[in-house]
Amino acid sequence: MSEIINRVANSPIRTIDLEDYYDARDRVIFDLKPFLFQELILREKDFREALKMLDWSQYFGKAVAITCTTDAIVPNWAFILVGTYLHQIHVPFVIGTLEALEQYLFDQAIQALDITDYADKPIVIKGCSKFPLPLYAYGKVLALLQGTAKSVMYGEPCSTVPLYKRPKNN
Repeated sequence: MSEIINRVANSPIRTIDLEDYYDARDRVIFDLKPFLFQELILREKDFREALKMLDWSQYFGKAVAITCTTDAIVPNWAFILVGTYLHQIHVPFVIGTLEALEQYLFDQAIQALDITDYADKPIVIKGCSKFPLPLYAYGKVLALLQGTAKSVMYGEPCSTVPLYKRPKNN
């Protein structure tokens, strides 16, 4: 009887699982709406005082999207001022939507990826995940690897869809 050889395990294919880069902290929205007079007008003095009195510790360990969910004209500095408080307690934040926050968190995580580990190798970007991974993250990692990797595929090592193959130099 011949020995069974796991060709997938022995292949040079490297797998990138974006799940490994998922930031598991809670995502929350900081909505400026309750800080507005009649949910329409920002009164600077009242706004600044309300921010000073707010218990910012409720945001510790979370990631925050700063937005305003009402159709009010809010000056840009108001969003930025909220960011100064979050920055003081080392909370990652974006001014925008939860989707923008997700992109920001993946940008931060993917920047830590050492692409030299993937140079001249076939790469599989794993497709299945138990976390909600944004398509943005797949595009971002592809953009990083495309100039370095020999090839990039999507799926699982045993069943992939080719995305990119480096042209052969003639």
